[in-house]
Amino acid sequence: MIELTKIFRFEAAHWLPQFPEGHKCRRLHGHSFVIEIVLRGEPDETGILIDFGDISKLVKPIIEQLDHQCLNYLGDEWNDELLKKPSSENLAKWLFLKIKPLLPMLYVVIVHETCTSKSTYFEN
Repeated sequence: MIELTKIFRFEAAHWLPQFPEGHKCRRLHGHSFVIEIVLRGEPDETGILIDFGDISKLVKPIIEQLDHQCLNYLGDEWNDELLKKPSSENLAKWLFLKIKPLLPMLYVVIVHETCTSKSTYFEN
């Protein structure tokens, strides 16, 4: 079994309306998000699970929808409950649900909100 990881980056703003009044995360702020897309499976006869370029072709358009946007506004525009409350946990789940149909080998999505804080989403 192989785990393969491809990393993407994007910039976005958000606020977390589910936090109490006065909490710093309830205010509009931005992050330089780092996303890890982790695939798991058996390599084919060539020894390759999937070409990294093929991962990029599928995932990059999804990431580009978020880049330099306000995630809350996208949640309202798309009527998407996860992005209306865009915590790193909800963002990891949102990305997983968008990418899994394109990459059935998807195992984990990790969202680094800062260099010391991350969320991981996977299905059992």
